[in-house]
Amino acid sequence: MAEREGAERKAAQPADTAPALLSRTALAVFRLGGQFLAVSERLARPVGLTAARWQVLGAVLGEPLSVAQIARVMGITRQSVQRVADLLVADGLAEYRPNPAHRRAKLLVPTAEGRAAVGAISPGHRGFAGQLCEQLGGQAEFAAVADALRRLSEAVEALEDQHGQIRNR
Repeated sequence: MAEREGAERKAAQPADTAPALLSRTALAVFRLGGQFLAVSERLARPVGLTAARWQVLGAVLGEPLSVAQIARVMGITRQSVQRVADLLVADGLAEYRPNPAHRRAKLLVPTAEGRAAVGAISPGHRGFAGQLCEQLGGQAEFAAVADALRRLSEAVEALEDQHGQIRNR
């Protein structure tokens, strides 16, 4: 009887409302962020990196970027990136170079040692990616999840002003 009453109560509740969906999505994303951070730490640790160092080095593998550009791409504070970038430079994994577009905002570039460290993570990264792809049901499903997360991020960004405040309508 209690089971039936629970089902009736659930059926009597309105379908997922926008606030409920936002809460459910935020909790899932927070949990996922923690899970990705833990996996990243496990993959990076054997080569002497942390997830944060791997993340910052990874951001500049394709092209040199300023600390502010890295922060924007990663969605974290400039101060956090600056701290990690300085540690990477101190450890010889990256270096600062002049920025032709901005005299004071130097560009961060990985050194050969930094590239090698990230490269050493690649086999574990590939292995985990393959397992996750299989767990999700294949590449098409994995791509759909990645696309949905990108769209969600873009939608949130569209609702924020340049200072990170939610726009009022």
